[in-house]
Amino acid sequence: MSASVATFLLLHGAASSGWYWHLVEPLLAAVGHKTVAPDMPTDDPTADLDEYAATAVAALDGHDDGYVVVAQSMAGFYAPLVAEATAADRLVLVAAMIPNPGERGRDWWTNTDQPTAQRASFVELGLDPVDMDNPDVVYGHDIPPDVWVDARHRTRDQSGRPFDDPCPITSWPATPTHVLAARDDRLFPLEFQRRVASDRLGLGVEVIPGGHLPALSQPQAVADALLRVAS
Repeated sequence: MSASVATFLLLHGAASSGWYWHLVEPLLAAVGHKTVAPDMPTDDPTADLDEYAATAVAALDGHDDGYVVVAQSMAGFYAPLVAEATAADRLVLVAAMIPNPGERGRDWWTNTDQPTAQRASFVELGLDPVDMDNPDVVYGHDIPPDVWVDARHRTRDQSGRPFDDPCPITSWPATPTHVLAARDDRLFPLEFQRRVASDRLGLGVEVIPGGHLPALSQPQAVADALLRVAS
């Protein structure tokens, strides 16, 4: 990686788009870095994890700086493929799913016992577990109202295909990996993220403020964390 310039490949989560990163990108660009935030083929029922990874890699065409691959939420399932294909300098997981080799996304929730962790977190916070599927409660609770309204309008259809496919890695890539865990995440509670990162990667987490969509609620904190990783 160049001592002064990196290209951040920013990968969004399910039912979203590259717009998710629009508040973080100018913060990285302001200190001289480049950003690429492609739209994944979320509404294509034939697009598998390999297609998601290929879409991400293709977006880097014309960029020759050191790459930092940044994956939010479900992007963790294909980010390892991207990191290997691009010989990335760093892989950063932001409130992300961390797959085992061959694991299906639809099985990840049970395998990690995510529902139990989320329910326990809701009870601890004094929230009604009936709202565990309520987007406003789970995702929008810490996002500025105008940004959240925009985000809801930009929600895209999400095919189940990438959740049906086994994660095609045979082992985690050698790419240095960093895990950013959001302190107020109501989908992946903090202690849950700590456990999964430790069990699956043998890594600790860096705690950042925000909920499950920290690039919308805490863009400066996300940018600062990414800059620390890149340096």
